[in-house]
Amino acid sequence: MTRRRKIRASLSVLAAGLIAYLLVSYFLLPEFWIFRDRSRVDGFSSMVSTTEQDIPGDPINVGLVGSREQVIRAFAAAGWDPADKITLRSSVDIGLSVVLDRPDLDAPVSPLFFEGRKQDLAFEKPVGNSADERNHVRFWQSKQTGADGNPLWLGSASFDRGVGFSHDTGQITHHIGPDLDAERNLVMSDLQKAGQVSSTYEVPGIGATKTGRNGGGDPYFTDGKALVGVLGPVTVGGGG
Repeated sequence: MTRRRKIRASLSVLAAGLIAYLLVSYFLLPEFWIFRDRSRVDGFSSMVSTTEQDIPGDPINVGLVGSREQVIRAFAAAGWDPADKITLRSSVDIGLSVVLDRPDLDAPVSPLFFEGRKQDLAFEKPVGNSADERNHVRFWQSKQTGADGNPLWLGSASFDRGVGFSHDTGQITHHIGPDLDAERNLVMSDLQKAGQVSSTYEVPGIGATKTGRNGGGDPYFTDGKALVGVLGPVTVGGGG
């Protein structure tokens, strides 16, 4: 066999392996997971996001009351960056950020769904030099409003501790840190330090759990509450 034929044969094997991986990880295993755990999914709390395959994702653990513009300005003031939409360019950029250990301040976050739709807003705060580790939060505008009539945004905050393969499907994904309450508290603390939150209150979330598991198969624990911040001018004696 000539050198050229050996290269072609190697490329054919590589292509076949890649196609097999994509077929198993992105089509077959998600369907198997849903079939296997259908009863658990059907009985799951409504205060949890889902993946595109209807696998339970990260729970709702944070909220904000304010207009869309207020939410965006609040995170800008707190030093958080809006996450890019997922495109070929943004996907390449985040990959290079992880491989080359270089910054990607507005790297995309994967889509999660709540109340039937993908997140409306997403923000992130990098840790270190690349998008491998980052604090991030997704928000969905709910149909509810706060006492001031502004929209209630429900969100899911978690810490990305590194890139790897989903424990359930084998898909490439970020793995989250297990302490969701710490990430929820960090989000609210940063907004408060930036003078963007006038008061806070708690609402029931997913409920206390020590054995949670998100869409990537990552374990998590939480007190199960969602901390809601009301955006607006901070007055003396304000805060909740």
